Amino acid sequence: MIFALNSASGQKRNAKSSQIKTDSTKTDSLKNPDVVKLKPYKSIITAKAKTTKGLITVHAVGDKYYFEIPLTVLNKDILVINRIAEAPADMRLGNSTLGYAGDPIGSSVIHFEKGNGDKIFIRRISYTEFSRDSTKEMYAAVKKNTIQPIVFAFPITSYKPDSSAVVIDATEFINGDNEILHFGSTFDKMMYHVGALRQDRSYIHYVHTFPSNVEIHTVKTYQLSGSTRTGDYTMEVSSSLVMLPEKPMKPRYYDERVGYFTTDYIDYDQNPQRVDNASIVNRWRLEPKPEDVEKYKRGELVEPQKQIVFYIDPATPAKWVPYLIQGVNDWNKAFEKAGFKNAIVGKLAPTEKEDPSFDLDDARHSAIVYKPSPISNASGPSTADPRSGEIIESHINWYHNVMKLIHDWYMIQCAAVDPRARKMEFDDELMGQLIRFVSSHEVGHALGLRHNFGSSSTVPVDSLRNKKWVEEHGHTPSIMDYARFNYVAQPEDSISEKGLFPRIGDYDDWAIEWGYKWFGDSVKIEEETHSLNMLTIQKQKNKRLWFGSELSPTDPRSQNEDLGDNAMIAGEYGLKNLKRILPKLEEWTKTPDQNYDNLKEMYLALNSQADRYIVHVIKNIGGVMVTPKTVEQPGPVYVPVDLARQKEAMAYLDRNVFTYPVWMYDEKIFSKIGIDFVPFLTDKQRGVIESLLNPYRLTEMINQEALDGKHVYTVSALFNDLDHSIFKELYTHRPVNVYKRNYQKFYIDKLTSYLKTSLFPMPNNENGPQSRGPGYTETLDAKLSDIVSIVKYHLRLEQQLILRNIPLTNDLETKAHLMDLNERIIDALDKYKSRG
Repeated sequence: MIFALNSASGQKRNAKSSQIKTDSTKTDSLKNPDVVKLKPYKSIITAKAKTTKGLITVHAVGDKYYFEIPLTVLNKDILVINRIAEAPADMRLGNSTLGYAGDPIGSSVIHFEKGNGDKIFIRRISYTEFSRDSTKEMYAAVKKNTIQPIVFAFPITSYKPDSSAVVIDATEFINGDNEILHFGSTFDKMMYHVGALRQDRSYIHYVHTFPSNVEIHTVKTYQLSGSTRTGDYTMEVSSSLVMLPEKPMKPRYYDERVGYFTTDYIDYDQNPQRVDNASIVNRWRLEPKPEDVEKYKRGELVEPQKQIVFYIDPATPAKWVPYLIQGVNDWNKAFEKAGFKNAIVGKLAPTEKEDPSFDLDDARHSAIVYKPSPISNASGPSTADPRSGEIIESHINWYHNVMKLIHDWYMIQCAAVDPRARKMEFDDELMGQLIRFVSSHEVGHALGLRHNFGSSSTVPVDSLRNKKWVEEHGHTPSIMDYARFNYVAQPEDSISEKGLFPRIGDYDDWAIEWGYKWFGDSVKIEEETHSLNMLTIQKQKNKRLWFGSELSPTDPRSQNEDLGDNAMIAGEYGLKNLKRILPKLEEWTKTPDQNYDNLKEMYLALNSQADRYIVHVIKNIGGVMVTPKTVEQPGPVYVPVDLARQKEAMAYLDRNVFTYPVWMYDEKIFSKIGIDFVPFLTDKQRGVIESLLNPYRLTEMINQEALDGKHVYTVSALFNDLDHSIFKELYTHRPVNVYKRNYQKFYIDKLTSYLKTSLFPMPNNENGPQSRGPGYTETLDAKLSDIVSIVKYHLRLEQQLILRNIPLTNDLETKAHLMDLNERIIDALDKYKSRG
């Protein structure tokens, strides 16, 4: 692939003269009369120089560092990756995931090139726009309009005696503060609270060079910025300069039916009559060895030319290392679907004694980096070649406190069925297996895979209780789902760990096959895309291979932390287990010589789990299922959730949300954890009302009614069901308890809010701003839809119901509450009327 990227230094020149000739004996620049003014090589690179040879030969002469850059390296793509090598504690403000050793702090692609006079320029190269066909007019047009910025200039100090390389003084470049090395942007500096560089307290630790990369370590002292704290902090920063492949890997275009991270760009070649925004998937370069190509084509498993290797940080506690390695190696089964055996391996990083040259920060090495952190998380980022999507390296972040996270998940979701989960410190084997699952999930990300939040929805809920079936197939077809553990399984099902834990499943096998199946260099990208499309159509006949995006705001099948094909049934089973766990929680969280913090944390975790079931259910109401298809596949892409399913969701809320949840209140627990139950529930109640009556949900329901009013759940039907659930006591003339009084207040206040303002901002979800396609803007005006009309109608109906009940109740709290609701409605309607 040829990218039309103009790296010319500004003067006009044709294609033949745009690069320095690599035949050094004929290099025009050496004929420049200014050359005689340069210092002789031996006067710069003296006998005292400490020289290391590699991609760029590095000479350390006193406190100076000289780069000897071969002419063959000029105008070649070099990827720069910057990381924190050693981090100061003061960098981490609050409960931040930023500021640990191994954290990336910027990357870019650069060229070294010969400039006017005796100068070497560094250009920062962007691949956000390109044309790959140099024979077409568009190539020249794109080239003319994509000149790359010069970000650094060096005077040439000398030339190598045989004229095959230039020598520059790189000391200031390495030891200073610039956008190529160290923090890559103002945004990065802001995120890490980095202010001005303290030059007098900064220095170069070392520069090592290898055949394909240069590794630079510097000690930097910065002023603390953007914080309430003041002062300075010192860190060590590693910068890797890695030569990108001379021939980029053949890219693979993204298919929204298979979840991969992507590299995006503007493509001027794909469509001759318009400009396309294209996406290529990020994946490792796996190719058969030349001698195994025919075996591969015959369907025999072969080893790749270059194995994917993840090194385990030596700082990792030794007892967890085998489980992290297992989490890496478990992916070999999936790679066999793509035709490769032994494609990936986990290894403990060598010690300094075993390999003095090994550096975990070296961009040639991928690693699982252990971080002594209170953060309860792990993540699997990677760095890709922007020309092709080829993953160059990955440093998986493994925070120490992720063990707390997986402990709490497993106790709350599985303690009812697994006695091993009934304590605050798990046995090493159980914790090790939990670590193994998280390791596999994060390695999946490092292989390019996105979350598949829809995978678990392909499993019938009944199958999750079928011991034989679930132990054979697992409770979700994808470890990339956020399906955690099988909370549907009941004690009487006698399901073992095999049916409770996530594992690499059918979808993961398919996703690796799609991304890593090798077609050969002779197959054109367009032919490859067609073959993959036909294969995907065939594979999707198996519903277990479906991908549900984590970015889908409307599809109830694509949710995190859920299980099964019916959230209502799954939620009921989940609640049964929570009701079993709650009475035992004090016993299971008891730790000698400790207070009741464990009890409080686990009670809150239990309630959060119950809240998740509510969230899963609510997404069915007004939901739209999105099933991406190509034009060869029949049927609609967008389908509203079935009316019966939406009514089923409302029935769940009526039983488990709008009815007082007596089971959640345990007097013994509340007397020890210092939480007042009514205020505790108040936030939950408000959240349910806000979610159900979200203006975008109501707008979606109105749109569905406009298309098919007889077979969808309408806004009027929703309000009617809410009336009868939330005001249930008024229909039978009974007193209203404090729990329901709060719900009724929130409900009336939410309805009246539509009369106070009709403009609502686009909401965010956990994955960022929700995007709903054409017709949706950053704000929604409810007054221009049926929402305000329906709200006013139902407010008047509720007012009539309230007025009928005021004289019928003898309960003082109920009477006062109803009178207050009536006044709120009157006030809202009057103010709306007065505004016109």
